[in-house]
Amino acid sequence: MRESQDVPPPASGRGLGGGLAQPFKPRATARAKELRNAAPIAERLLWQQLRGRKLGFKFSRQMPIGPYFADFLCRELRLMIELDGESHDHSVQYDSRRDDYCRSRGYRILRFSNADVMENLEGVVSHVQATLAQAHPQPLPPAGGE
Repeated sequence: MRESQDVPPPASGRGLGGGLAQPFKPRATARAKELRNAAPIAERLLWQQLRGRKLGFKFSRQMPIGPYFADFLCRELRLMIELDGESHDHSVQYDSRRDDYCRSRGYRILRFSNADVMENLEGVVSHVQATLAQAHPQPLPPAGGE
């Protein structure tokens, strides 16, 4: 019987022995957890609208994309949602670099202020829904009338 340490690590997404082995790349889960726990109220409110596939797609919070973290991420559609607080005025260059990095990797970014969420949550959710519908159009009803 082989020792467990002799078993090669599973290839990404393919289980034991499937495909080419890729080096393990640890995710920054501890940092993501810190960010989730310290989330501002606006982020928590929007999360209540996005979680559990309430809009038809899975969103995750504080997901790493390279060296950055997306506030909310729909991996299936490569859509990021970013909320900007008061500190955004001081981090415009950082946000610009992060946006450029993520766009260069195929992500689309929706950006709202915390005030938008706090004052017009329904409008923010409607905008997200419209973007989701454009990114993934609904099938047309069958032709032929009733």
